Amino acid sequence: MGKWVIAAAWPYINSVPHLGTIIHLLTADVYTRFLRQLGEDVISVSGSDEHGTPIELEARKRSVDPKIITDQAHEYVVKLLERWNIRLSNYSRTESEIHKKFVQDFMRKLEERGFVYPKEQTLPYCEYDKIFLPDRYVIGTCPYCGYPEARGDQCENCGALLDPTDLINPRCALCGRRPVYKTTIHWFFDLRKTEDLLRDWLQNHSLLDEKIKRYALSWVKEGLRPRAVTRDVQWGIKAPFKDAEGKTIYVWFDALLGYLSASKEYLESNGRSFEEFWKDPETKTVYFMGKDNIPFHAVILPAMLIASGEGYILPYQIVSTEYLLYEGQKFSKSRRVGLWIDEALEIIKDPDYWRFVLIRIRPEERDTNFSWREFQRIVNAELNDNIGNFVYRVLSFTRRFFDSTVPKPGEFDDIDVSTWREAGEYYEEYIRYMLDFKPKQAVEKILYIGRVGNQYLNKRAPWNEIKIDPSRAGTTIYLALNLVSILALLMYPFTPGASERLWRMLGFKTDVKEIVIPRKIFYSIEPGMKISSEIEPLFEKLPDDFSEKVVQEILPRVREKIQDQRPDHLRF
Repeated sequence: MGKWVIAAAWPYINSVPHLGTIIHLLTADVYTRFLRQLGEDVISVSGSDEHGTPIELEARKRSVDPKIITDQAHEYVVKLLERWNIRLSNYSRTESEIHKKFVQDFMRKLEERGFVYPKEQTLPYCEYDKIFLPDRYVIGTCPYCGYPEARGDQCENCGALLDPTDLINPRCALCGRRPVYKTTIHWFFDLRKTEDLLRDWLQNHSLLDEKIKRYALSWVKEGLRPRAVTRDVQWGIKAPFKDAEGKTIYVWFDALLGYLSASKEYLESNGRSFEEFWKDPETKTVYFMGKDNIPFHAVILPAMLIASGEGYILPYQIVSTEYLLYEGQKFSKSRRVGLWIDEALEIIKDPDYWRFVLIRIRPEERDTNFSWREFQRIVNAELNDNIGNFVYRVLSFTRRFFDSTVPKPGEFDDIDVSTWREAGEYYEEYIRYMLDFKPKQAVEKILYIGRVGNQYLNKRAPWNEIKIDPSRAGTTIYLALNLVSILALLMYPFTPGASERLWRMLGFKTDVKEIVIPRKIFYSIEPGMKISSEIEPLFEKLPDDFSEKVVQEILPRVREKIQDQRPDHLRF
């Protein structure tokens, strides 16, 4: 049994997660469920990223403590994740006392080892708003690609990591005025000292995605620069360095260490050792995120782990996605372009539909578009007509002609053997794609098994066989029921609710999540087993006018309703 830490990038709590954000948390949940099906020892972690200037400024506007805002937002998001059936081992928060202590201890360790040092720095200061402007509150033109709306920490157009002083024609994101520059003291993480070890790790990491490896190595080749780990903001983890009063830890360093602190919080509360996972070279850590987070996870995080000298394991795999678009446009809260996860569940309440569709369109290789028409197609053609149709045909036939009892099979002929062999090949391909962190392709193999099942029924026509040779019909239904059970198991990471219902309809008394599956296809249905006498459709078809109706009528109505349910600062 291998040990795994599955991690999803921490969503910033100044907004309700949208479909593009939830993909990473959803994928982490999918992999937690899948690896446990293989009998692996898995923990999965993420949490609410609560600190930094956006929250502090929002609290100022509302004349409240920032923690009141983040308490409300965190509680709201946790409830939404439960409704989405996303069950990570620990969805924590950066306001956790364990996290704050872990970050401070970690930063002291880096300072003791000579990786953190104070340095005078000239930073943009807004004389109108009377504050130093943290990275994201300086906007200007990217010096690398010329994008005019680059932020002071990163250009979202080309992905380059930036400092505010790099920007051309900088301006305050709050008032639009040009800032002046003032001197202050900040503490810096000396990335240069990790350069050789980081390069060796990247070059020798045979499993790391080549795109990510090339991107990270390009940063190392250009020469790593020290990066400030403190900020002049009040809302955050207090910097633990001498004479650092009024300074807090930069939210990106803060959140990156959340993977470790959330693991520690979960493991120790369950009587297990944190070191057992994070200092065992055999443990595999996997990170799911968007492509804009690659440099932080492929460069800064491993550099921090190296610099600590604590023997923490470096990433086994970093899995990034491209962007998810909404009806051809980028998600935008200010322009209300997109769909947020609370809105989604008001439109279609069963999370299985959303879970399946988002993995099905997961932007693994290129930007992918979410459209209501495609959502409707996937639900109707793939979930209902393919999987749901095959399942209902087999179960209802068994109930009607075999008194809900699994028939004893006769000898398999060529059609039976070739059908099971073909399904077995797709089963093994599914396992391979999942272990290669390509869930979108893995889902395709599940659909292929559904098609194999439907084609098998059409070839065999058990409704005719039962009249001529009931024993032959029994063999057909026995094999078909085993294909149904395979679908229930393979669908479980993606549609856990539907899989559990199907598992019960098949007559099993154990939970589907407790079943450990082998790497090759297997028979789990035995002759004489009783399936449930209560058979119901696994999925429901959406009406023909759904995609048009949801845009014109349903979504506007839902948006108006949902505002009253959200905490004040999450309304827009």
